[in-house]
Amino acid sequence: MDIRYSANQKDFKRYTTEETRKEFLIENLYVSDEVVAVYSHVDRMVTLGCMPVNEVVPIDKGIDIWANFGTHYFLERREIGIFNIGGAGTIVADNETFSMGYKDCVYITKGTKNVTFASADPAKPAKFYMVSAPAHKSCKTTYIPIAKAAKRTVGAMETSNKRTINQFIHPDVLETCQLSMGMTVLEPGSVWNTMPAHTHERRMEIYMYFEIPENNVVFHMMGEGKETRHIVMLNEQAVISPSWSIHAGAGTSNYTFIWAMGGENMEFDDMDNIPTTELR
Repeated sequence: MDIRYSANQKDFKRYTTEETRKEFLIENLYVSDEVVAVYSHVDRMVTLGCMPVNEVVPIDKGIDIWANFGTHYFLERREIGIFNIGGAGTIVADNETFSMGYKDCVYITKGTKNVTFASADPAKPAKFYMVSAPAHKSCKTTYIPIAKAAKRTVGAMETSNKRTINQFIHPDVLETCQLSMGMTVLEPGSVWNTMPAHTHERRMEIYMYFEIPENNVVFHMMGEGKETRHIVMLNEQAVISPSWSIHAGAGTSNYTFIWAMGGENMEFDDMDNIPTTELR
């Protein structure tokens, strides 16, 4: 498991492109029959990817649970949100089985001992994207298909940011300890996300970009509003945003991204907006 330690905004100003990518970018999430995991000390969030092909893959495959978490199983003191961005697949969480279609989601609560992943067709494997946060209480494991996500259409074609926000793991949909996740889909002709840019001091955020067409990229912007940097993102890559950093971007095409947040509160108006004309 890759471990990333916290970076502060003062040191970040001196980072090279390579250092910025090494610190915040998460690449190569999907390896056949493996679990790829990145532990960030920013709010102790864990980002994972799993692409089962020929095996039923347990969530802790290749992870030394005791050494990395000090627990006996992965979700002993954690909760997790899981999306499928590949072919049809199955998740088994203790005694519950979930059939996962494209863009479906499941929330699995703290205290779930066994989680496994499988694909329905090895030729079209499932791709499970996951974010896990520490949890101090148990909630209800819940399956949320894309059709039942709470949907909000925002933005406009005139500003190249018309998009639909799908809320899955969200206070308006279900109770969790601290994890929130959703999926934002940009319409053709729209390329901007999360404008005006903002920070939220009490929460970090992770974006995972996908449905980026071949030969296209997303320029993900981060850093303090007065001194921004960018990371060029390819399809199915994720990026870590500490609480002091903006998290916004523009693509050379439309795209989709999954956002995940963890931190002290879940009040979504608790953010510091930055007028676009004041960004530097």
